[in-house]
Amino acid sequence: MNHQRTNQARTGLRERTRRAIQKEITEAAERLFVERGYEATTIGHIAEAVGMSRRTLYRYFATREDIVLGKLDLVADDLLAALRSRPGDEPLWTSLRHSFDLLVAHFDDVWKVEFAEPMQRIIFGTPDLLGRYLEKLERMQGAAELVVRERAETTGTPWADDDPTPRAVVGAAFGCLVAAQHAWFAGGAKEKFGVMIDRAMAAVVPRD
Repeated sequence: MNHQRTNQARTGLRERTRRAIQKEITEAAERLFVERGYEATTIGHIAEAVGMSRRTLYRYFATREDIVLGKLDLVADDLLAALRSRPGDEPLWTSLRHSFDLLVAHFDDVWKVEFAEPMQRIIFGTPDLLGRYLEKLERMQGAAELVVRERAETTGTPWADDDPTPRAVVGAAFGCLVAAQHAWFAGGAKEKFGVMIDRAMAAVVPRD
């Protein structure tokens, strides 16, 4: 049993270390993308910025596109954990809004407008990146729907397998997220991103 705990601790430490290095790489890459432009920034430039070889960098990200969208992967599990942690009797729309707080922090607290706003312009202005971004959001929606269905089971109000309600509500929430992003940088990122999400979600409140 102690051996198992030791292995679990080591695995957890390795994963935390890996995530920390991925975060360092994505933040260095974002600086370069903003300063030089996405197309002008190579994997070699990014590797040099973080003091590692390209071969080592490839252990953490397979492509330049993965680096751009890396933070979304880093927060996906945390977002789902946040959704699971919400009270079972809380309105689902409210729980979904609170689960987006991690993304709000990315825009409003971590990188501020200096990096978050131009990076969103790069993603939304580059067809390949936008396609990958929307694909990742689609996978997150599917995972969030499973969490929502599990919560309904736990509270004794399960949805039937052929009931589109949970997918529709979760999809609407993520649609509001994308709408808020568009509105945020259309306004020059002058407004807090959390305010933009609140406005978007207030416009599409589901029926009770």
